[in-house]
Amino acid sequence: MGMVVRGRMRSLESPGAGHRLRSLRDAFVRRRLDARYLPAGGRERARAPGQVRSAEPLPGGGVFRFARAVLRVRVAVGGAVFCGWDGAAAEPSHALVDGCPAADTRASLEPDTDGGWRVVSERALVVVSTRGTVEFRTPGGALLRRDLPPRWWDAPEAVGGGRWTQRSELAADADVFGLGCRAAGPRLPEGEYRLWNTAPGVVGPGDDPLSLTMPVQVVAAGAGCHLVFHDNTWDGWVRLRDGAEGAGSGHDRPAGCELRMDGGPLRYWVLLGPPARLLQGWTTLTGRPALPPRWALGHQHARWGPPAAGGVREVVAGHLGRGLPLSAVHLDTDHPGGRRGRSFPDLPGLVEELRAAGVRLVSVTRPAVRAEPGDAEYDSGTAADVFCRDPRGRVLRTTTRAGTSVFPDFTSAAARQWWGELLELHGCAGVWHVGDEPAVSAAFGERTLPRSTRHCGDGAGGDHRSAHNVYGLLMARAAHEALERSCPDRRPWVVARSGWAGMQRYAGCGVGEVTAQWAGLRVALALVLGLGLCGVPYSGADVGAGASGRPSPELYLRWLQLGSFLPLFRTRGSAVGWPEPWEFGPEVLERARAVFAERERLLPYLYTLAHEARRTGAPYVRPVWWHEPGLAPLRGVGDAFLLGDALLVAPVMEPGVEHRRVRLPSGRWYDRATGRAYTGPGVVELPAPLERVPVLVRAGAVVPVATADGMELEVWAPESGDLGGGSLVVDAGDGWSGSVVEEYLVRRVDGRVVVERAGSAVVGRRVRVRGDDG
Repeated sequence: MGMVVRGRMRSLESPGAGHRLRSLRDAFVRRRLDARYLPAGGRERARAPGQVRSAEPLPGGGVFRFARAVLRVRVAVGGAVFCGWDGAAAEPSHALVDGCPAADTRASLEPDTDGGWRVVSERALVVVSTRGTVEFRTPGGALLRRDLPPRWWDAPEAVGGGRWTQRSELAADADVFGLGCRAAGPRLPEGEYRLWNTAPGVVGPGDDPLSLTMPVQVVAAGAGCHLVFHDNTWDGWVRLRDGAEGAGSGHDRPAGCELRMDGGPLRYWVLLGPPARLLQGWTTLTGRPALPPRWALGHQHARWGPPAAGGVREVVAGHLGRGLPLSAVHLDTDHPGGRRGRSFPDLPGLVEELRAAGVRLVSVTRPAVRAEPGDAEYDSGTAADVFCRDPRGRVLRTTTRAGTSVFPDFTSAAARQWWGELLELHGCAGVWHVGDEPAVSAAFGERTLPRSTRHCGDGAGGDHRSAHNVYGLLMARAAHEALERSCPDRRPWVVARSGWAGMQRYAGCGVGEVTAQWAGLRVALALVLGLGLCGVPYSGADVGAGASGRPSPELYLRWLQLGSFLPLFRTRGSAVGWPEPWEFGPEVLERARAVFAERERLLPYLYTLAHEARRTGAPYVRPVWWHEPGLAPLRGVGDAFLLGDALLVAPVMEPGVEHRRVRLPSGRWYDRATGRAYTGPGVVELPAPLERVPVLVRAGAVVPVATADGMELEVWAPESGDLGGGSLVVDAGDGWSGSVVEEYLVRRVDGRVVVERAGSAVVGRRVRVRGDDG
């Protein structure tokens, strides 16, 4: 039995009066249910920790008892620091992959000055004051974060704890990144950011929140970097304030961060160190990223509109017939549903037909199930009792683009199992989730289920206030585990629009549609960079048009160029007017062909980065300050990025540009097109003709690239006296068979560039040296 996937993309719809009336009715019912069944905002009592009364050493740290609160500090093996107030433990947690890691028994609790205490460990020094201030310092004593005593507003009727807030002081020169998908990034300016996953619509520069929010901050400053994660799934806000460096000692104004949550535990993790160590530690806690199959790094295309086998063949022929590589085509959300009989009479046959041409099919699905008795999916879900219920105990019905719908409760193991059993993809290579915030039809600005909706919570119970933000994460888990069961010899490939901390172990992220304006390019890059720093390395924004209109030929080409360097590269077209690549004219088509060819050429390098992300958590796309977080000018760069350690990509994000300024990190960099060398740190001006974007290569880098007859190593000459290197991962491209990692070293010997393969007397690959000697 195939998955019944219904609903249409918003740009293909013109909802009638009946649909709008049902949406208004649903909004009224949502508000009435929430008002009746959620705790009323009664009398609250403000509470702060008060004076410390005792400190008790425990493995990895200790417990601090204050007059009106209790704090536990625990350093885990690997250096991550856990802080839990008022009995909050590290588990249960949707984010942690293997539960709470073991305590670092080498950490010790010692008295500090003024009656306070400190927890001393190899990677962090934690200082707790007598009033509940918690400081995080480097082992050398440099202050990175000062968490002021939290404050609670307890209410007798509260379920899940009262509201609380925590204010923090950061270094005066600190910059904050992360918080999931944020259009304002990559460096987040001062202001408020909501922690509530929201159906995004078309994403523009000022839009917030979006479909994937995370309480994960990466903070970079001259004194060092740290990552902080508040393990709380409730609705909340983060308010950031920029600091200011004064002219002398004592004149700095610290940067500030205030976190306000509507409920749930006050517990958080802090990691200290350079960015690479932060991401490695973070993904040790929350899970290494899923490894995509090799084909998923190629060009993919989504064509929205009425689904039909003939339309799919038309898309594939349109690309391959014009010399445009295509690794996968995505079926619309109307596939397969009740229309499969007439639209896809032989879906397995179509899958095999396209696979012979090197193209995969991807199924796009929503969580909403149309509430239609007699429908196999609805009837089976009703029999299994897997749908969300309202606080009265009735199955919750609400209006979506598919009509009156119900939603599976993915916080239930039974619902996840049921969903997985329905995910028979008939040979499709993977699944792409949309509407998994979860999204319902908007009325009065509301796009979500009632907050009073009841959830299983894997046996713990609860309502939508705590389940909303993890709904997409758990839907991705259901799909990932189902694909593991049904196709154990293939890597599960899942892409979700929504999620939460730890989603990288199940899925990548398709951030959706950005506005078809020049500002949308900067937004797309900000989303991918922010997600990478939150542990989700495989992501991308759609290239093309949509509800926001049709781009100009120049914008489309620059958009395509940017997208081709991002991990997830998907273009969009439509049967109802959104342009395919060849519809911009022959000049754009020829230049687009070169963009696709360069993506294919870089696939060995991208695939190697995918394996690196799997091993270490390092994102493919990295901010230019990745190796030099202490350089404040680099932290402000939002129009360029590192692709791995070897490449610096500077996409064009404004019209009419033929040259652009690029801020370089330290070291020697070569223009990949001309071979000219530049030295950083500093700002250089590079040619940026319409047919390409500036791409620079770090001196000493080894970049594996595909050629017409195989593969070669593109070696860039190191500076005199320096060593260089790189790696290449080779495997079957899918499945779990052992991969081979080839490590290469580059050095100068008597003025010549010499390449050696670690552990082997011969390189075994064709080498092309570029740069000074190229």
